[in-house]
Amino acid sequence: MSAEFSQNFANTLRGVSEPSDRYWQPWPVTVPLALEPVPDTTETEVRPENLRQVTRERDLYRGLLELTAEDDPEPFLKSALELIVGTVGATRGYLELFDPEKSGQPWSYAVGFEDHEVSDLRSLVSHGIIGEAIASERVVVTPSAFLDPRFRDRESVRQSQIDAVICAPIGANPPRGVLYLQGKALPKDVLLEHSAQVERFARHLAPIAEQAALRRRLSGTSQLAELKARLGAQDFVGESPRLARLLQDVQAVARLDVSVLLSGETGTGKSQLARLIHRNSGRSAGPFVEINCAALQDTLVESELFGALPGAHSTAVRRVEGKVSAADGGTLLLDEIGELSLPAQAKLLQLLQSREYFPLGSPRPVRADVRVIAASNVDLAQAVQDKRFRQDLLYRLQVVSIHLPALHERGEDAAILAQYFCERAQGMHGLARVSLSPAALRAVENSVWPGNIRQLSNTIEAATIRAAAEGISQLELAHLFPDQGGAGAAAQSLTFQEETRRFQAELLRRTLEATDWSVSAAAKRLDLTRAHVYNLIKSFELRR
Repeated sequence: MSAEFSQNFANTLRGVSEPSDRYWQPWPVTVPLALEPVPDTTETEVRPENLRQVTRERDLYRGLLELTAEDDPEPFLKSALELIVGTVGATRGYLELFDPEKSGQPWSYAVGFEDHEVSDLRSLVSHGIIGEAIASERVVVTPSAFLDPRFRDRESVRQSQIDAVICAPIGANPPRGVLYLQGKALPKDVLLEHSAQVERFARHLAPIAEQAALRRRLSGTSQLAELKARLGAQDFVGESPRLARLLQDVQAVARLDVSVLLSGETGTGKSQLARLIHRNSGRSAGPFVEINCAALQDTLVESELFGALPGAHSTAVRRVEGKVSAADGGTLLLDEIGELSLPAQAKLLQLLQSREYFPLGSPRPVRADVRVIAASNVDLAQAVQDKRFRQDLLYRLQVVSIHLPALHERGEDAAILAQYFCERAQGMHGLARVSLSPAALRAVENSVWPGNIRQLSNTIEAATIRAAAEGISQLELAHLFPDQGGAGAAAQSLTFQEETRRFQAELLRRTLEATDWSVSAAAKRLDLTRAHVYNLIKSFELRR
């Protein structure tokens, strides 16, 4: 960056401000000058105000250069926004930096806005000029947005009666942020001069924003790695904030000897999470017993759970130990709890209330020293409304509730998981080294996985075996989704993926159009990360 920076810095001191063709040319209308123009520094006599202007710009670029060595960029970025607002004489400014590879709140700063306006600022303008700059990745310039045919019909512009605006994306593919400056109406020549300064500022801020995002990412990754080490959760693969929050929930609840309800789609890892809770609980030295309620026959549910004395039923020729007894001193996981019959639910409720149970055929209760963790992939609240699940039992089970995110909710982990499953398959089957090609990784990230992590694991394992059998070192799309000439199941998988991608592309296109191509709004509406929406736009080759 230093050579380019030095040249641009020298140009700045000479007063060079040639506008780039990257930004949109403003609507050609002349309106009264309302902001002070930048003094002409090419005059032979250097006026005091010109010297002050050059000094301020020099300090601005020096500060940007020094920012690369700062551990905490936030205070300087706020100062930098205040300086660029003052440099071009704007009345208001907004700077937002985000890491498009991660979800979560971006860094944002505002100058010239009232406190009550700051929280509404982005929602007010993101569907208009800011959204235009981010979506097009070009500087948007207008001497008066309120009169500009491109923006005057937009509610945000009419509501705020926005005049002169310079809005520059910070970085590209996708942008790392946006710089928004607003003032009173300006003539074209003055606006272009200011635009050149803003564009140079945004261009030099881009690599610094990248470094700031990297520092934030590394910091978050370091904290997640520390959390995994503390919990012994190295088998929880990924680096997403959703995974970090999930493990934080485990850390908070593991030592509490209370019932826990795990919810989430099939294949999200509920059993794995239950074992992690057990390992970090005060019962870790005791047994961990898992029972799938959906696999139990109605006539044998009570016997399986609570045991039976000889002769209690036709198959009880000797004493039968139930799962509650087997889990004594430890943890009992009741998977697919929503499939438990209503009579068995009543018995389970008694166990949770009194910590006692009656084995079939026994007149005396048995004390239960067990922690119950329940898991369900169905909406138990809806099951209560449908009279399929007891409300009082639900209250007892969900003393603490933990929701496991679906794979699409932690999409940034998909590629990491795929690489992990590929390496695991090689070790399990003694295969030669195989890696996923860039195209295969993009397909993994952009495909829908209704079976979540379990489906992804099985798909990658099969694809790794296919690639190794061909004696090649890269796993390609054909190995992930075999063509129609493959087996019936593989052919069905391909057809499903094709139809799913068509549906995704159409849904994303409609959502972007409905949100005026605001990526942030589309991501919120679709419950995806902003980075995933950018990836999908590129993958589907969508154009505005």
